[in-house]
Amino acid sequence: MVKGKRILKVFIFSLVILLISGCSKKINNKDANSGKLKIITTLFPQYDFVKEIGKDKVDVSLLLPPGVESHSYEPTPKDMVDIKNADIFIYTGEYMEPWAKKIADNIEGYDLIITDASEGVELLEGHGHEEDEHEGHENEDHAHDHSGKDPHIWLDLIYAQKMIDNITVALTEADKENKEFYIKNAEEYKKQLDLLDKEIAEALEKVNSKKVIYGGHSAFGYFSMRYNLEFITPYKGFSPNAEPTPKMIIELIKNIEDAGVKSIFYEELIDPKVAKIISSETGAKMILLHGAHNLSKEEIESDVRYIDIMKGNLERLKEGLGYEE
Repeated sequence: MVKGKRILKVFIFSLVILLISGCSKKINNKDANSGKLKIITTLFPQYDFVKEIGKDKVDVSLLLPPGVESHSYEPTPKDMVDIKNADIFIYTGEYMEPWAKKIADNIEGYDLIITDASEGVELLEGHGHEEDEHEGHENEDHAHDHSGKDPHIWLDLIYAQKMIDNITVALTEADKENKEFYIKNAEEYKKQLDLLDKEIAEALEKVNSKKVIYGGHSAFGYFSMRYNLEFITPYKGFSPNAEPTPKMIIELIKNIEDAGVKSIFYEELIDPKVAKIISSETGAKMILLHGAHNLSKEEIESDVRYIDIMKGNLERLKEGLGYEE
């Protein structure tokens, strides 16, 4: 049954790609009605970066609906047509959104700028995908397991600036008249990220523990390297759909008890059932640590920004790890 569903998904995906490929090219480089660049992004960080760089000169859309967990997202036919009709399509890279790379490859040559925001960043190696030895078929989560490369580069504020550079190049190429406007905004925003990077580094040097027990998938590899933290998670690879084994959870509980850790962190937008189990067994306090893949409906309505999320993460890490002035 699972195999049949996967074949159907592949068929629908391939059909829409053919339809897109057969469409005529756009003539204009800007929205004829608003005069703004029409930009489609796959994840929240790129969406927010575009807003900061382009301000009132761009019309930017986020493919992910509010509250949808990014790793399990499947693009709709409408999504693919919207991408083709945009001026710029920005995705994180082939290891975060393999479907986006396929779309990008199939619409290359159209009057559309395609930007891989991870270009120029050397990705960390991870655990990769493990086959389920107890099932007689390929695990359906394979497409979202990132093939052993860690794509969560936006959680490192220095790599986030590299993403901003890549996005700025795309905007200046699409709208040469406003090149200096985009460059100026990008540089000002990067200065804000530099200051926040220093603030995080200084604060996390003063915490009592460098050990972060995380009941979510492996999203904080770059963050932990940047700030000299040890992230411990029962998940293997980078997909939250790959359930940790009972043995891994037991080992994590023992690690918490042995180290005297008082907090267990959990990720946004999914049921934190692993963190709940560990909290119940150890008494550790559950604290959110936001991976910034996407926002909830409430966060979007409150106009939460990338910097807000990273500042919030800092405050919660200080709480959970024991911060001393």
